[in-house]
Amino acid sequence: MKFRDYKYERPNYDKVKQLFLGLVEKINNAFTYEEQYKYIMELNDIRKQIETMSSIASIRNSINTADEFYEKEIDYWDEHGPLYTELNADFYKALINSKYKKGIINDFSEQFYKICECSLKSFSSEIIGDLQEENKLMSKYTKLLASAKINFKNEELNLSGLYKYMLSNNRVEREESSKAYYNYFEQHEDEFDTIYDELVKIRHNMAKKLGFDSFVELGYIRMQRTDYNPEMVVNIRKQVLEYIVPLCNKLYEIQAKRINVEKLTYIDENLEFLDGNAEIKGDSKYIIENGIKMYGELSKETKEFFDFMLENELMDLETKHNKSAGGYCTYIPEYKAPFIFSNFNGTSEDMDVLTHEAGHAFQLFMSRDIEMQEINFPTLDSCEIHSMSMEFITYPWMEIFFKEDTNKYKFAHLCSAIKFLPYGVVVDEFQHIIYENPSMSKDERKRIWRDLEKKYLPHRDYEGNEILEKGCWYFKQGHIFKDPFYYIDYVLAEICAFQFLKKMDENREKIWKDYLSICKVGGTQSFLEIVKSGNLISPFEEGCIQSIIKNLETNVDKYEENL
Repeated sequence: MKFRDYKYERPNYDKVKQLFLGLVEKINNAFTYEEQYKYIMELNDIRKQIETMSSIASIRNSINTADEFYEKEIDYWDEHGPLYTELNADFYKALINSKYKKGIINDFSEQFYKICECSLKSFSSEIIGDLQEENKLMSKYTKLLASAKINFKNEELNLSGLYKYMLSNNRVEREESSKAYYNYFEQHEDEFDTIYDELVKIRHNMAKKLGFDSFVELGYIRMQRTDYNPEMVVNIRKQVLEYIVPLCNKLYEIQAKRINVEKLTYIDENLEFLDGNAEIKGDSKYIIENGIKMYGELSKETKEFFDFMLENELMDLETKHNKSAGGYCTYIPEYKAPFIFSNFNGTSEDMDVLTHEAGHAFQLFMSRDIEMQEINFPTLDSCEIHSMSMEFITYPWMEIFFKEDTNKYKFAHLCSAIKFLPYGVVVDEFQHIIYENPSMSKDERKRIWRDLEKKYLPHRDYEGNEILEKGCWYFKQGHIFKDPFYYIDYVLAEICAFQFLKKMDENREKIWKDYLSICKVGGTQSFLEIVKSGNLISPFEEGCIQSIIKNLETNVDKYEENL
């Protein structure tokens, strides 16, 4: 069935609650595990229906944020989402208190059981009002980004639409489009500031109500991090500062010479070549046609997956007015269907979407028979291993998209992945500081951001752009507003993906088996367990980053020599 034919119907909360709690009672009173299992699965069918409706509403709203029907549905989910969370908490309590713990773990995994425990620690009926307000503020942020209408070169563009001009090989055009882009954030500085300020305070209040000292601890539990802690993350940041930042500084110095600028500034940072970045040699139709070839040749599993996505129209790729910014992959459980959302903008980043988000979607497709929605996806740190590794695994097919620009693309893509790590730890450390000090003023937060940029991104020069010098770059980083503490996940996963890249030249067949194995387990394993299943070194292990530096430098040099 095609996505456009998926039926949406707002659930009747009161009816759902009655059915839900009736089944929870049956689970609690079951005389045997077989009986309890039957009621667990009946209740899970109801949970899948609810999650399916929520996902469909969210997708259709992000495709067109001006659609009044789905705008009202998002209001409904913002209001009722925490109430459904409360019902799920009753379900989790029934499982945690079950006499048949061994059977539950055997059928649904120990990781599922730990997720139930995390969910109970992160929720109380006392915070329902706070969760509702948090949802409304996040929706307000999404709409503020999506509502941008910027007149540039006789076009009315959203933020995504401006990006291709920000990559122009004409510096004047890069400068004008960059200023137009960030001018939107300057015009709405108070709104972004206020939304984030309110989110920080609400999250801190929730943490206190739940008995935590700060939102940091609650944030880790909400992210379901069951096998690492903030102290271990500090070590990752230290490794990045020691090994990756110096490598990035060299890459930026070489880039400045390559594009013939005396000093690289924020206007130039995303331009790798003076004659322009690598370009896909066709439009979105061309990308999809070659995507069919690529995934058809990669493996029988990826062929089946991509055919399924196309046949059921489970991708919305092109940017348009009123479309939400960014890109994502989500899951619609009743249809066992992943969905890819993006904003193609005519740059090489369109290829990154086809590989990155498809990596997420492929993992979901391979584990679609897992019944519990909590473990369709693994935790987000593990999710990003699938997506970031797919970007490298598909390197052999880049020539059909980029032709003579293939080495340009691989060089720029790999450099971008390396350069991302310091930015990733900026986002992470920023959030730790902010949530440890929730009473900071708006200006103090911005100064913290700017100080962290100077520490991890010492090359960054804003050419006196006032809004960015103030420390407002983070306004554009949706994770900071909508998914607190979801960012070190990318850093951890990229380090794992670099290990797959290193192994590709050694034994491609073996790394594909390792990759498939971590896709098939879905979310039934924790982050460190998935790392082990993929035969990877834990990023937390001392010397892990140091062990991949030489291979990264070798690959960068190889692609640069063949430009």
